[in-house]
Amino acid sequence: MDHTETPLHPLSPFQRNMLMLATIAMGAGMSINFVVVAPLARSAGLSTIEVAAILTLSTLLYAFMIPRWGRLADRVGRKRVMVFSLIAMGLTNMAFLFTLQAGLAGVLAGTTLMSALIFVRLWFGLLTPGLQPASMAAMTDATTPLNRAAGLGMLGAGMSIGSILGPAGAAALAPFGALAPLWGSIVLCLIVGVLIGFALPKTAPRPRDFARPKPLAMTDPRVRPHLLFLVCYFIAVGMVQQTLAWFIEDRYRLRETHGETAGQTAVLYTGIAFACMAIATIVIQFGYISRFKPDPRRLLPIGLTIVFLGYIAADAFHAFPVLCAAFLTIGAGSALAIPSANALGSLSVSREEQGAAAALMSAAPPSGFIFGPLIGAGLYQVDHALPLIASAVLMAGLAAYAYFVTARKTPSGA
Repeated sequence: MDHTETPLHPLSPFQRNMLMLATIAMGAGMSINFVVVAPLARSAGLSTIEVAAILTLSTLLYAFMIPRWGRLADRVGRKRVMVFSLIAMGLTNMAFLFTLQAGLAGVLAGTTLMSALIFVRLWFGLLTPGLQPASMAAMTDATTPLNRAAGLGMLGAGMSIGSILGPAGAAALAPFGALAPLWGSIVLCLIVGVLIGFALPKTAPRPRDFARPKPLAMTDPRVRPHLLFLVCYFIAVGMVQQTLAWFIEDRYRLRETHGETAGQTAVLYTGIAFACMAIATIVIQFGYISRFKPDPRRLLPIGLTIVFLGYIAADAFHAFPVLCAAFLTIGAGSALAIPSANALGSLSVSREEQGAAAALMSAAPPSGFIFGPLIGAGLYQVDHALPLIASAVLMAGLAAYAYFVTARKTPSGA
């Protein structure tokens, strides 16, 4: 039987689920910083732009290092790189936590604190990007062209779910201290790293005659519109994730009403909002998308319109329960939009290239988070509502494009 019809290195369903769990842990470990670090770093004396710059620099380095870690994973083994990346994420987040704690205690301040946080966070961007390309390569080896897009889509969904569950978990851990959510993400990454070490098989040598699917270039005209579409989507998401904790802290005057515990309360409230988003995302993803597999061309404009309405509602209505309902709406729309956009990107190429296209689509979230947080912080300094409004406008533009352009195209790989 031809190697294109048989997986090179098959994995059991349990092992594939472990790959997804690893991407969930990675997504949570990356996104938790937007909930915890944003309000606490401001309490330590840093400006909104300085906080955004710290996270943006590490994200830029993270995106730059992804292909280099992918090549290293091919040489030393995917399992080793995945375990290393998860443990490195736990340890670098721990170093970041201790540095932030020193700033809150007054041990570090001003330029010294800023430099220390940048230094520690750059190690995060340098050492942790290996899990994404290594897990993608492992899933590629474990699938055939017939089911490769679905397998890689599962990993993309894991990263998206983790990026929402991380902030949502802050709501559960915030009562134990403002920094407790960071500790939770650290423990999760370390535990999952150990589990991956035991659950996955040793990297088997590749046959000499095996031709690995060639990666697609970002400039490939078939996938470029879909990649730019997703980058714009995650720029909008990054603007809101960076500033939501500040928005909640300022809108509800937490510094005036809670004093020294304002940062902890902001983490709690922000975590609750993201928890609502996570609940809706998981329900829609597993209760509807996975079961019924609807047409992504039809779902994409609907999902983006729902996200647009959620952002508008979050800005327009003041009551916190309504804000939570708005993020519940955003979560539902995201669950419809993100898988649809990823699927359409994968289906824009031939069946043999769908795995490479799905891997390329996975570069969109870190690329969007290079620009989104910094743009959001700049807009927030002008007006607290601007990040939400700008994100809503961007979502409306994407929804219009999805309706008038994307929905009318026939995917070539369908």
